[in-house]
Amino acid sequence: MNPKIILHAKAVKKLVAGNLWIFNNDIVSVEGDAKDGCIVDVFFSAKKFFAKGYYNSQSQISIRILTYQQKEIIDEQFFLRRIQQAWAYRQKIGYTTNCRLVFGEADWLPALIVDKFGDYFSIQTLALGIDNWKKEIVSSLQQIFPECKGIYERNDVPVRTLEGLPQQKGFLSQPFQSPIVIEENNYKMYVDMIEGQKTGYFLDQQANRQFIQHLVRGSRVLDAFSYTSSFGISAATNGAKEVTVLDVSEQAILQAKENYVLNNVVEKAKFVVANAFDQLKIWGIEHQKWDVVCIDPPAFTKSRHGIDKAYTGYKEINLRALKLVKHGGFLVTSSCTNLVSQDLFLQAIYEAAKDAKRKIRQVVLNTQSPDHPILPAMENTHYLKFLVLQVFAE
Repeated sequence: MNPKIILHAKAVKKLVAGNLWIFNNDIVSVEGDAKDGCIVDVFFSAKKFFAKGYYNSQSQISIRILTYQQKEIIDEQFFLRRIQQAWAYRQKIGYTTNCRLVFGEADWLPALIVDKFGDYFSIQTLALGIDNWKKEIVSSLQQIFPECKGIYERNDVPVRTLEGLPQQKGFLSQPFQSPIVIEENNYKMYVDMIEGQKTGYFLDQQANRQFIQHLVRGSRVLDAFSYTSSFGISAATNGAKEVTVLDVSEQAILQAKENYVLNNVVEKAKFVVANAFDQLKIWGIEHQKWDVVCIDPPAFTKSRHGIDKAYTGYKEINLRALKLVKHGGFLVTSSCTNLVSQDLFLQAIYEAAKDAKRKIRQVVLNTQSPDHPILPAMENTHYLKFLVLQVFAE
């Protein structure tokens, strides 16, 4: 028998709507020996079963729901089935070579991230409950993908401390050489699974990088906040005349150069190590212009307390970027935090355009690539905003 958790009536509405998180203040009582990390049965009342999930009394999110089936057993076969289902979905939508294979709550495996880079896999187990099943998850991946060449753990993330877990990383398979090379669309990229940001590469912009391929032909392109310049590489390999690559990290710029060499387009690239806020302002004063300006800044806030500051940051950086776009050219801009809503992000852009004295029209408004599906009841699964605007001088 699993320990039994009984909830307040106030939690019913959000949970019935599909939210998978149960907070500590949603709980009325705990019956049985509910050890942190164990599977518990969740009830709306003494007799009304609702779901099963894993429990952690030390976390603000006390329970993360895994299944609504009372008779379903949570074991290695459960995780094998869920990962098989996640893989079947990616195959159905055509994301098979490189993809986010498991996107946490959106694949009903809360706090589990699995990224597939060809035959290599990067995983994150971001809550105690799922971390306890790491061995079974690795086994499942090896069963589903017998051609697997390596699995690497990227649990060097601060959020794990909220679950009482250490930050760590390392091989969960035989060691392999990193960076590896992946193919995306019609170009190649190095992916540093050991030292790169997050799991090594930002797969969530795959579809958006493909979208810009028509915009950039014959254009001068600015790739700001470039990291390893995936947007710039997409531009350079699809007919851009020239790409200026801008990032504050010298290491990122060195990695970007390697990607341009890998794709035989390094002669098109100019590399600049500088703070994007400062450098875009300088270029604005100098009246420099590009046909296409791409900005993909990091999240400007990690908490709700910083939303106002984030709004100011998005407005300011987009204002500076808009001033650098030629008449009739395009701004490609993103926001990667669910804390700044789509409406708030668009408001920041519209105010920036007004202050920059630019007329704009929307070309496309997207979210993350479909291998990162969205659960409407889980706000954290809808985090990326991707916007392309055509820009006109007043």
